[in-house]
Amino acid sequence: MARLPGNEPLVAASGRELHTLREINGLGQAERDRIYAGLIPPRLFELLGMSHETLRGADGLGRVRIIAPEGIGLVRIEVRARPDDRDTVFFLELADTPYRQMELAFCIIADPHAPRFDVDRDAEGRSNYFASQGRNVPEEIRAMAAGLFPNQTRHGLNLFGEFFPRFERFVDALGVEMIAAEPLTYDNAIRYEKYGFDYVTGKRLMLEIDREFRPGGILHQRLDGSTPFRLPGAERTVRGRSWAIHDGIMDEPWDDVRIYKMIGIHAGVDTFPDRQNDPAGETRGGVRL
Repeated sequence: MARLPGNEPLVAASGRELHTLREINGLGQAERDRIYAGLIPPRLFELLGMSHETLRGADGLGRVRIIAPEGIGLVRIEVRARPDDRDTVFFLELADTPYRQMELAFCIIADPHAPRFDVDRDAEGRSNYFASQGRNVPEEIRAMAAGLFPNQTRHGLNLFGEFFPRFERFVDALGVEMIAAEPLTYDNAIRYEKYGFDYVTGKRLMLEIDREFRPGGILHQRLDGSTPFRLPGAERTVRGRSWAIHDGIMDEPWDDVRIYKMIGIHAGVDTFPDRQNDPAGETRGGVRL
């Protein structure tokens, strides 16, 4: 049963209530795609000159790819400015969980017209899998100087605030009460706090990070200018802290941080209450599968 005011259960054309992605994936393609297209921020249709009905641009070519295998509770939505673009403008991956939760596995919203920084690729152009298989430090330095966050290849479109309420209502319409995610970076975790998430695991780590970045803390002492990512003053902003953490300033790796949000409830968590605003502002929401 839907909990959010004015929201209704998601019902198939046959009249059957839908409760999982797997059930949606079992519908006919046209009905399935219509449901999933509702998760795309409306302003993105305007920015790309894309039809809500056909999901095509003015040239008649498709802009949206929906991967939703029948029999599996998983969906991936990819939107591109041009069909042959390597990068997506909007990328969303969701999954059912065995515990009747909705896994927000990944969401990226990027400006296709902004400069690209190849932080996601090595010198030979191969994917580095979010820097887990080596970093492209020269590109990271350029990206950081341009106001980007770790693992971010382009500036965002500031549309996550438009996407997330639509997503929460979609989850609610399925009768699911909890959204689960795993932040990719420190800045992701802080960003999701703003949208009402709390921690399953990692809250102790987040509070420890805040404490140790303050004057007298070990992380504050390590902001010694030894690398471009560890400059004094970086502790004052989310972006500065996130780049330092990405650079390995902590004794332990950024890992095992799990977050959740109960539908319709804002947890009120803020593990960096006196942060200064980042010059780039909010850019994107991304979480690791």
